[in-house]
Amino acid sequence: MNQEIVTEVQDAAQTINQAVETIETAGETALDAAQSGTISDALSNAANETFIKQTSSFVNTIKEWFSPENIFKIIGGLLIIFIFWIIYKIIIRLIKKIPQEKLPQARFDLVRRIIKYTFFFCVVMYTLSLFGIKLSAIWGAAGITGVAIGFAAQTSLSNIISGLFILTEGSIHTGDTISVDGTTGIVDAVTLLSTRVHTYDNQMIRIPNATIINNNLTNNSFHSKRRITINIDVPYGTDLEKALEICVDAANLCPTVLQNPAASAWVDGFKDCGIGLTVAAWFKPKDLIQTKTDLHITLLKELKKQNIEPPFPRMDVSMLQENKKTVKAAPKQAKAKTVKKVPSKK
Repeated sequence: MNQEIVTEVQDAAQTINQAVETIETAGETALDAAQSGTISDALSNAANETFIKQTSSFVNTIKEWFSPENIFKIIGGLLIIFIFWIIYKIIIRLIKKIPQEKLPQARFDLVRRIIKYTFFFCVVMYTLSLFGIKLSAIWGAAGITGVAIGFAAQTSLSNIISGLFILTEGSIHTGDTISVDGTTGIVDAVTLLSTRVHTYDNQMIRIPNATIINNNLTNNSFHSKRRITINIDVPYGTDLEKALEICVDAANLCPTVLQNPAASAWVDGFKDCGIGLTVAAWFKPKDLIQTKTDLHITLLKELKKQNIEPPFPRMDVSMLQENKKTVKAAPKQAKAKTVKKVPSKK
């Protein structure tokens, strides 16, 4: 009987313990749920507060930008930039009025670029200073960058310096026919880095300015007049005074030959097949090919009218006969005797 009571008491105690554990587990679950809900709410509230602060900060920044003081600054800055632009346009118009003889097209392009870059530089620097940006840091960075670029682009800097020398010297102009370093062409543009020319067969060639400075340059269009000389031979026995007069008249018949200075001719010397004459005529550089062709054709025609034909190389051959002489045959040489070698006694 007592044993049954003890067993029942033990079973009841286990049941009570199980109930207590279930209650504890339920309490912990409820507590965790409550805590998690509080944290999520806290995070949501923090996010909302951050968004509100950022939005209000952005709105305040916009309000500060469009404050009356800043609006007056912007209007004043735009007005000053407009004044800079008017000054830039006035300077360009004044430069355009300078005669091309004093300021060639290539030099005018250089001056216009310099003024243009200066205008934009002043506008950028003024705009940065208007909004309170410190220019000292920019100047320092620009100095370091300039040194680095200078070491990395020595060839380009050499071409730029050479381009400045070419443009200030005025030895090349747009439209001139030049020859440099084996290249002949008509100048299209002279820039700071290079000079662009096109050949007579219309091929574009870019010549670095340093090449022009370091080599001999021939500008066939630098002067307004050029002279062409043509050498022609006449046979021996020709009336030289008459031949020289014919040559001068033939040069004057060419439409592109200038009368001032007048054409001339002179005796160049004695040659193997005749007497050499030289004809010289002046023309404008643009008429080089036409003058050269017309002068050759006219000289041949006028000399042929006076029965003066250019001499051709010739060779006279004389045949000489010599008496045949009998040549005695030389006596045959005697045959060499054979000598027997006697062995030496040891």
